[in-house]
Amino acid sequence: MSYGGGSVAVLDLEPASSDFLGEVMAGLSSSPRNLPCKFFYDEHGAELFLKICELPEYYITRAETQILARYGHEMAEALAPNCELIGFGTGAGIKTRMLLEQLDNPIAYVPVDISKQRLLESVAELSRAMPALEILPVCADYLQELRLPTPSRQPDRTAVYFPGSTIGNLEPEPARAFLERVAHLCAPYGGMLIGVDLKKSPAIIEPAYNDSAGVTAAFNLNLLVRANRELGANFQLSRWRHQAVFNSEESRIEMYLIGVADQTVCIAGREFHFTAGERITTEFSYKHSRESFINLAAAAGFEFRRLWTDDAGLFGVFHLRVQL
Repeated sequence: MSYGGGSVAVLDLEPASSDFLGEVMAGLSSSPRNLPCKFFYDEHGAELFLKICELPEYYITRAETQILARYGHEMAEALAPNCELIGFGTGAGIKTRMLLEQLDNPIAYVPVDISKQRLLESVAELSRAMPALEILPVCADYLQELRLPTPSRQPDRTAVYFPGSTIGNLEPEPARAFLERVAHLCAPYGGMLIGVDLKKSPAIIEPAYNDSAGVTAAFNLNLLVRANRELGANFQLSRWRHQAVFNSEESRIEMYLIGVADQTVCIAGREFHFTAGERITTEFSYKHSRESFINLAAAAGFEFRRLWTDDAGLFGVFHLRVQL
């Protein structure tokens, strides 16, 4: 189904509420219990994430924007003229616009995002700023197999832009499988620009997920708010708290919802019993070294071409090319 977003039609493949219910039931029935982080981004969750990106503790957006501002012209040269750009999870679209403005004759832009409202807003703004650019937005879960729309003009190659370190939310094997699908999408002559949060001191990483204003906590707890609203669940928010800790052995942030009391939650006629201190995993965020990410990309069919970092070396944007 498509619907209008200003003058741009959006291909609507947003996951149905039945998908949300099914994944919540499966996640809470598993051991350890979990809730998929892709469901953070309802309308309110997307708004909270925009606030997170502006927090002093959250270095990721500032570092990546600095990289784009300084090296965007080099990235555009690496992608080459006459390309179709596919953007996965590009959010508000600020960084993508910075890249698009540097590209030589982009044929089309295909943004794919699970947050419908965020997609609509970013596409409307971009279409006003770049009216000559063909924009083919898709509301969908980009971690699944997708059949994307075809531009009206034939590009010389396909490039994928995946900013924001979202690749870190995937465990190693799902990350490899996702990158492999992207490599097939870009074949035979295309490539990928991907944002990756780099290894660094936990003293820098942990505060980014435990901000003093409590915005990340509200973002995490919004999963329960959404379950209450959309699934008729009866989570009591006062009985849950946010926790984010860095696991040095796995090189990842682990984000949880912790029950502060024994409780029973009912969802779709089924009861789930939680003991005090029990955790629901909501997100992992892996931090990569240059070498570990190059190896991951190579296993998926990409060859490493270049890495750009911010001044402090906190964050990196990798250019990958499909292996010939």
